[in-house]
Amino acid sequence: MKTAQAVTDKFAIGLSMMCAVHCLALPFLLALLPSMVALQLDNEAFHLWMVVAVLPTSIYALTLGCKQHKRYRLLILSAIGLALLFMGLLLGEAIIGEAGEKILSVTGAGFVAVGHWFNYRLCRIQKHQDCACPNNKSVGLS
Repeated sequence: MKTAQAVTDKFAIGLSMMCAVHCLALPFLLALLPSMVALQLDNEAFHLWMVVAVLPTSIYALTLGCKQHKRYRLLILSAIGLALLFMGLLLGEAIIGEAGEKILSVTGAGFVAVGHWFNYRLCRIQKHQDCACPNNKSVGLS
């Protein structure tokens, strides 16, 4: 059975990637598929709801994982990503422009996704070490 931490890590990675795809691919999709314009996916409400979903999911998964593997640097890595996402949301297009908002959002989503990926890997390694499995690999964050 999967632990809640593993499921929320995967969910947060998916949300981060969905945010990055939204920021990078949506302008191309809107140009190619004019009917998608009616969906209004490029407004600020999408960014708000993504941050609202990513924030608690990330905090929950990372704190559970860091308690297990004791590598608290991942909290800093993911906190940087969450801060960048939040800054992109707060500053928005009106202050830093569309390109600045996309840069902050995509970079933040990348930091969050990488933090969750390492968290997930470290937790899996920790479980294998607990059962004394012979093929343990390190992910490099000590």
